[in-house]
Amino acid sequence: MRDDQIEGIGYFVDLQPETEDFLATVLDGLSQQQKSIPPKFFYDAKGSKIFDQICEAPEYYVTRTEIALMNEIAGEINELVEPGSIVVEYGCGSSLKIRALLSALPDPAEYLAIDISKSHLIATVKEIAADYPKLRVGAICADFSDALNWPAEANAERDQRLAFFPGSTIGNQTPEEALQFLERVRHLVGDNGNLLIGVDLKKDTDVLNRAYNDAAGYTADFNLNLLRRIKDELGGELDISSFEHDAFYNEDLSRIEMHLVSRLEQSIGIGGQQFDLLKGESIHTENSYKYSIEEFIELAGTAGFNSLKTWTDADNYFSIHYMAAK
Repeated sequence: MRDDQIEGIGYFVDLQPETEDFLATVLDGLSQQQKSIPPKFFYDAKGSKIFDQICEAPEYYVTRTEIALMNEIAGEINELVEPGSIVVEYGCGSSLKIRALLSALPDPAEYLAIDISKSHLIATVKEIAADYPKLRVGAICADFSDALNWPAEANAERDQRLAFFPGSTIGNQTPEEALQFLERVRHLVGDNGNLLIGVDLKKDTDVLNRAYNDAAGYTADFNLNLLRRIKDELGGELDISSFEHDAFYNEDLSRIEMHLVSRLEQSIGIGGQQFDLLKGESIHTENSYKYSIEEFIELAGTAGFNSLKTWTDADNYFSIHYMAAK
């Protein structure tokens, strides 16, 4: 469905997955030996707000480190990016990041945001449109991991497209999924396109474990919000208090794993089906893979991007990569 009637922005393309997709995915995931729910379903309106709280937690270094690094390298970004580029942001999370980029760029011509959460997406693009009145702003409500074509409503004449994927969200995908996603980004930006992407780095395990187990409990609430969505939107018969958040770094796979662990032996009902869980059994909800700089450059190279510049913070916690389509 296409809808150009969202007040305050240039265009809005609604490709949001239907509720049935959420139900089918949950039923399939809970039918597996290791029960799972994809992390893309974290981001309803409430989940997006909770994630904003996570980004401000003292233990969660990712957002503040990335924004500080973005501000530090603003001058270099200004020199690298072509004036009049179209910025395509995958997953419009904290608007602080896109603001840092837009403020650094030389006269960007257009901003196109892609996100699965319709309400969060609309709020973000309206805010950007109001604060950057010279900038044409558009949006696509979609699962950004899906294959997407350049929308007819966007500027088709300019081939200087800059894909922006901050927050190390690439880590939520397996390396195989990340490769496929980067290939799709390469398709969308075209032969003259570029990519600016944030990638979390391998580091001390204690730093990683603290980041996903903040003392205020925001990450736990974020994880448990999946169960609230299942209960409210899918009519799931379950007791949210009978689950607890668990996150840990799996060194063998170089990833943080998040799980919802059953506190007791129980059965939950969804969509006319029953799913039994043993005490201590988990629903796997998210991975966050960590890379070395060399590993990520090799991965992106396979997907069709050449590395032009890489920056890291002083602690080597986080990296930002500027890449060009091969």
